[in-house]
Amino acid sequence: MTNFANDAIRSYSQEDVQQILQLAIARQAEDPDREFSYEQLLEIAGELNIPLDSLQRAEREWGERRGEIQKRQEFNSYRLGKFKKQLGQYAIVNTLLLVLDLIGGGGLSWSLYVLIGWGIGVGLNAWNTLQTQGEDYEMAFQKWERKRQIKSSFNNLVDKFLKATSS
Repeated sequence: MTNFANDAIRSYSQEDVQQILQLAIARQAEDPDREFSYEQLLEIAGELNIPLDSLQRAEREWGERRGEIQKRQEFNSYRLGKFKKQLGQYAIVNTLLLVLDLIGGGGLSWSLYVLIGWGIGVGLNAWNTLQTQGEDYEMAFQKWERKRQIKSSFNNLVDKFLKATSS
């Protein structure tokens, strides 16, 4: 049984309040696809005495973080796809070389050197592909992002040029 007399003297830090409310919201929404309207967000913020400008700044920051996370997920998918392609090439070429070595010499000899040498490179590439933190990852992400922005700018320029010439 809950002692309501002690409820008035309970106190929580801001971090504790955030965690309790996050758990309560997560449990309250049985449907994982349930969404809240902007009006509901404003109402919740009002009940928590959160100023409108603070809410709007938090929403912008959340949007930026969400966009960054989506870009990183896209980059990770790109890297994984590139690695899978390399792994497929490795498997196909080395299978062919092993078969040729077996047919041509009656056993495996020279093809093992290619298999091992190229395999070391593929293994190192796998290590780099699966790393999603660190300085090398950040540099690769920045390089990919710059390429993507340049490609997008170029495509926009071409589209504008084509629209101008077709008019």
